[in-house]
Amino acid sequence: MSLTAVGPTVDDDLPRRLGEELEGYLALRRDGGLAPELGDALADLALGGGKRLRPTFAWWGWRAAGGAAGGPEADALVRALVALELLQCCALIHDDVMDRSATRRGRPTAHRVFAARHRRERWAGDATHYGDCAAILVGDLALAWADDALVRAGLPGSALTRAWEPWQAMRTEMMAGQHLDLLGGATRSESVAAGLRVARLKTAAYTVERPLHLGAAVADAPAAVIDALRAYGRDIGVAFQLRDDLLGSFGDARVTGKPVGEDLREGKRTPLMATALGLARTAGRADAVRALRDCLEGGATDHELAHVRALLHDLGAVAVIEERITALTTSGLRALDAAALVPAARDRLVALAEQATARTR
Repeated sequence: MSLTAVGPTVDDDLPRRLGEELEGYLALRRDGGLAPELGDALADLALGGGKRLRPTFAWWGWRAAGGAAGGPEADALVRALVALELLQCCALIHDDVMDRSATRRGRPTAHRVFAARHRRERWAGDATHYGDCAAILVGDLALAWADDALVRAGLPGSALTRAWEPWQAMRTEMMAGQHLDLLGGATRSESVAAGLRVARLKTAAYTVERPLHLGAAVADAPAAVIDALRAYGRDIGVAFQLRDDLLGSFGDARVTGKPVGEDLREGKRTPLMATALGLARTAGRADAVRALRDCLEGGATDHELAHVRALLHDLGAVAVIEERITALTTSGLRALDAAALVPAARDRLVALAEQATARTR
């Protein structure tokens, strides 16, 4: 598909355009008045920050496949990309409930806000349960509005039909990955392979791979282009999650918007922790195995967290994960050579890979 841009291009104005479309869409839906508190909570999260990576990758999937940089088709796609931000909100809100997270993007999480209001107003019942239930509904609303945003964006019928395949896959993969994450905790999994599968489904698929697939599908890309973009997306997406795991253990709260070591305090079974356990067992470090497993039970003290962070370095787990991030980034970039992509878009995808895998937040 080769289209000629009409009027101003979106390439360098995408964040502003996305922000305007997202704000406008949420304002329109909230005016319905059926669930104002739920809509307000969703808008607070959606408009309160975020990297907008998913719509950005979808846009450059479109451009890599020859989609126009401006004009009616490009405008319709930008409106459709609101759906990706709302899908992300659904995932974040539900994830925060499951992880009992206190903050998101530097603010109290939705379930905490609803619970606090319940206590303040002295309503009947259990405040924590109310907060969880209300937050789940906000996440459900985000998913419903995401579907609506895609369908109502004004894409041509044939383009919407092509987009529906990656959209359906993206939603299911995201939920399957979340369930595997829960299952890993329940079964006390110590498998690196299982952790990487969670990263592949829970994060890589709906953060990079499927957004690229969606954008390219709207542009009616040939199979070779879609395959190359998806291969890039799988590797860059997993590398993105591995970087997130490192930031969850060692990141600066002022930058990440979450408390230092929150992933460790919650006992998340990440590839980082699984790698450390494997290295500790190989080295015959029973003390380290015990400390890591105690941490995975959750609720570690600040002193225990500091000890585990030191172990992650001392055992070599951090170095192994850094090496894996580098290898995945290299293989992901190499995948772009498997098909003819628009050169400017390919260059932007290279830059996005660096942004996703070498970030500090």
